[in-house]
Amino acid sequence: RTVRYDWLGQYLFSSLDELQQYATEWQWFYNHERPNMALGGYTPKQHILRAA
Repeated sequence: RTVRYDWLGQYLFSSLDELQQYATEWQWFYNHERPNMALGGYTPKQHILRAA
């Protein structure tokens, strides 16, 4: 659901390779750099640094 609302319906890709590259980059951002409400609005990196 998040993928659909965040970007899938907003872009036209010229090839499957282009789509795959974008999806990989988006997944990295989503899992590592995007603020996460379950972590109090912090990114995973910020959460780890706070715990240290």
